[in-house]
Amino acid sequence: MKLSALVVARNEEARLPDCLISLAFADEILVVLDRTTDGSAEIGRAAGARVLEGAWAMEGARRNAGIEACTGEWILEVDADERVSPELATAVRETIATSPFAWHQVPKDNYVGERLIRFGWAGSFGTTSVPGLFRKGAKRWRMQRVHPGLDWTGTQGPKITRGALVHLVDRDITDMLRRLDSYSTAKARDLIAAGDIGTLRGNVRRFFSRAWKSYVGRRGYREGAWGVLLAFCTGAFPLLSYLKARLEPEKHRE
Repeated sequence: MKLSALVVARNEEARLPDCLISLAFADEILVVLDRTTDGSAEIGRAAGARVLEGAWAMEGARRNAGIEACTGEWILEVDADERVSPELATAVRETIATSPFAWHQVPKDNYVGERLIRFGWAGSFGTTSVPGLFRKGAKRWRMQRVHPGLDWTGTQGPKITRGALVHLVDRDITDMLRRLDSYSTAKARDLIAAGDIGTLRGNVRRFFSRAWKSYVGRRGYREGAWGVLLAFCTGAFPLLSYLKARLEPEKHRE
């Protein structure tokens, strides 16, 4: 079975090289660059990858473009700030050799700086696994700017349990808060475009329910103060998105 590794990135020349090295086990590497102005294209080509450059307003559109350009029967989708561990590489190869299913969840290890944070990831701010290994034609991203939904064709197989995607999700706390700001801005644009931004009461309620899920349901308390920070960001994402759409709509319309 031919395996394509798909990397979607924008101005990631600092982190792209290590990502591509970890994907050397794939039969094909495709790098999709969205409005990129740094040296990522040259880095991709030097590593033997195919490079697709363009400009896409929607995250779903650029990811779908990458999926369509892959030539493998199976696709492993990763981001430039992720690395495939050797154990996961072996597990992926073994899975596609025998799997009758359309897609599989892939485990993630999330790092903030040098710290591995295993607990507390919930909702749209982080996850401990992703549906990243799939047959071509099985996965379709929806047309949204941030965390687009997915449409599937076929049946889900068992989760891969060996190895992990090593995700360098944030460099530090400041980087985490910048990500919260960036995500909520993109989400505010999606809310305005959809014509339904929700209500203040509903989003305040979501703040507390999502923070509780992160800290208690996903055991973020096991991470100490880091768990408190993660719960805050998880809860704040929909509330901040709503407030931007309601209070500053002129800044977030197309």
